[in-house]
Amino acid sequence: MSSALYTYKKCAPKAAQILLLSVTWFCSAGGIDSVLNGSPKIASFFGTKTRYEEVNPFLLQDPLMVTRKHDLLPDSCTPLQIVSVIRHGTRYPTRKQIKKLKKMYSLIEDSASSSELVKELQSWNMWYDDWMDGQLVKKGEEDMKNLAYRLASLFPALFTSDKFHKCKMSFITSSKHRCVDSTKAFIHGLAHAYLKLPLPNEDELETVWCREPVVNDTLMRFFDHCEKFVAQVEDNDTAMHEVDKFKEGPEMRRVLHKISNLLSIPEHELNADLIQVAFFTCSFELAINNVVNSPWCRLFDEEDAKILEYLNDLKQYWKRGYGYDINSRSSCHLFQHIFQHLDNAVSESKRSQQISTPVVMQFGHAETLLPLLALMGLFKDEKPLMANNFSTHLEQRFRSGRIVPYASNLVFVLYHCDFAENPTEEYQVQMLLNENLLPFPHSQESVCVFEDLKKQYSHLLNRCHVKDECQLANLTRTSEDEL
Repeated sequence: MSSALYTYKKCAPKAAQILLLSVTWFCSAGGIDSVLNGSPKIASFFGTKTRYEEVNPFLLQDPLMVTRKHDLLPDSCTPLQIVSVIRHGTRYPTRKQIKKLKKMYSLIEDSASSSELVKELQSWNMWYDDWMDGQLVKKGEEDMKNLAYRLASLFPALFTSDKFHKCKMSFITSSKHRCVDSTKAFIHGLAHAYLKLPLPNEDELETVWCREPVVNDTLMRFFDHCEKFVAQVEDNDTAMHEVDKFKEGPEMRRVLHKISNLLSIPEHELNADLIQVAFFTCSFELAINNVVNSPWCRLFDEEDAKILEYLNDLKQYWKRGYGYDINSRSSCHLFQHIFQHLDNAVSESKRSQQISTPVVMQFGHAETLLPLLALMGLFKDEKPLMANNFSTHLEQRFRSGRIVPYASNLVFVLYHCDFAENPTEEYQVQMLLNENLLPFPHSQESVCVFEDLKKQYSHLLNRCHVKDECQLANLTRTSEDEL
């Protein structure tokens, strides 16, 4: 094997990997001038409410730009299959968030302040309504159509009209409307923007059923089906104690005091939840309407944004990430489902058969992706996120806005490589997160032999049984005791 090919196959040294990730995260954290980006300075601190363009800023200039081809395996390797887990696109706020926003807006309307900012907020049109309740917006449809175009451009041998017509592409979705609509938008972008296929007429609709989204909440909303998670985390008032402590801590008190003064609203009428929904309204205005200079954004400076980002990350960490083992263990079925697809493709390739499902697209939520990433050991910090360690948060790996913004995506790509001198390494895997090459946590390399990857995760493939993981061992114990 040539040294050049070996370098490509085994990937760059760790130092180069770190540099690559540093550049990626620098861009996503607002390192590029916000004026050039068309983003307010606080745009990268919105956590799970962050728009996808903050992770890949070049998409603001060209939403169809593909930049990763030079990182992928060389021509001696042929992509056999792509298996993806994709978060829905940009959405409206939920009914709960709109209710809080209406309360915050009412307090602002009653303010006696004569400041220009308060006057501008008071004249702002409160256009969010309960019917919106987390539904996909037009921008979210574009997120999905553009993602479909870019992924297909990156792997043209997999996304072909022949495979589309022969129903060799699988589209699985959560039952939530924003996910179903995201899946349909992705299919539309693939079929009509990339493959240039004509829109089907009514007579043809019945013949394209195999390309319609298949709802599977057991896979894409596994957290709803895990009794242990629901009892010990979701419905347990004490599970978010670190979040609650931070809400009452010195950092949040400073933000609350500042906003109280800015708006001339008594502090006792405000709380962390109302401050956070005001912050998120800036993100909604930016992500939904591309409003860069919203008065809601001018309420907060970068220091405020960092504190509010940490509040959101604390919640994601303890509810969906590494905070409790059951968070990630509940995703075992999805993890095994992904590897089952990869395994089947390898078996078919070894028998010289065509790959039955070369494209597997699965659409869910941030709550789908974060547990899966935690299960795989990705973005794990040495110390857990706690209410009292905000000062170190800019160095932490677990920052949800970088990991799971709107339209975030985790992609597994299986390759067959022509390594005649070493056939045991002919099947290779790469991972991409948000279209950026993602090193495997056990090696920090961006390529792994498929059999080695299975060995690395054998404890999850062979010994993580969701029925056992999610069963409440003793119903008489309190959920607090379980934690």
